Amino acid sequence: MPPLAHTRFLAHRALIGLMAEISLDTSPTVHMTRAADRDLPPRRDHGGGIDAAAETYGGRREDWIDLSTGINPAAYPVAGLSPRDWTALPDQHATDDLVAAVRRAWQVPQNIAILAAPGASALIARIPTLRAPGRVRIDLPTYNEHAASFRAAGWQVSAAGGAEARVLVHPNNPDGRLWSPADIDAPLTVVDESFCDAAPEHTLVPYAKPGCLVLKSFGKFWGLAGLRLGFAIGDPNMIAILAELLGPWPVSGPALRIGARALADAAWAEATRARLAIDSARLDRMMIQKGATGLGGTPLFRLYAVPSAAEWQARLARHQIWTRIFPYSDTMIRLGLPPEDGWARLEHAL
Repeated sequence: MPPLAHTRFLAHRALIGLMAEISLDTSPTVHMTRAADRDLPPRRDHGGGIDAAAETYGGRREDWIDLSTGINPAAYPVAGLSPRDWTALPDQHATDDLVAAVRRAWQVPQNIAILAAPGASALIARIPTLRAPGRVRIDLPTYNEHAASFRAAGWQVSAAGGAEARVLVHPNNPDGRLWSPADIDAPLTVVDESFCDAAPEHTLVPYAKPGCLVLKSFGKFWGLAGLRLGFAIGDPNMIAILAELLGPWPVSGPALRIGARALADAAWAEATRARLAIDSARLDRMMIQKGATGLGGTPLFRLYAVPSAAEWQARLARHQIWTRIFPYSDTMIRLGLPPEDGWARLEHAL
């Protein structure tokens, strides 16, 4: 890591307990917090949170259908692990097999490096330390972890204009917006393709020029979020620094085996993309018939406008169905796809 970036990162981490959330504009202001909260970073808004939803609306965790995350409800089948995968430290051959599977599955050119990590979130948290803090552009609305991580490393976050770094969530979460190679225009550009595997023809991996990192999340399309597996693909120099930051054995033995097997299973991926296209269209029809307006999304989640997002979320939650609403909009609600046995429940709740 560059010495200046490392020094400022450590200094900021030491002070972050004294800071509240900084607004996402070109001249951020610090909001005061209660003394009891000063040792806590700003609360990050996410999908999930079934335990908290159950406390409010009732039911056991297993009673709930979680449509708030955009995770494939029909996960890749896990089988064929050996006892050694659990008891031994991950070996280099397994790591090499996984990287080779990544290169084939995503057609990664040989001059572009690949790093396996314990989830894309682990990479998002570390990428801002690769350069000295400056200004990062993150167009809104989008996934909020990128802004939180850049702020934690001392960067100023802006939603427009020129910058030393840029984040492109591709396709964007929550509206499905797609970016182009021309948008890779900052000295450090992060392309987050966590939801791109449902439509791989849109990938920007071939355009990962120096200064660019493309992130892949294994948990979304393959439906194995609990496996905690993700990838950084791009600039070899930045990949080497990230590898040092992650340390030895960043990915578990089972994750290495399952990831390599799943990425090599082209037939499963093709069938899954066809099913996701059918199911996302089915969800659109169902929601629009009940009065929602489609705003886009991806085959793994759909975004809608409704008169009151909070009321829609509460109505579905009373049927133990959890959805995603956003602190920046009173009218936007996002739904992932239900499992096969959840469609009738969703229709009844609507």
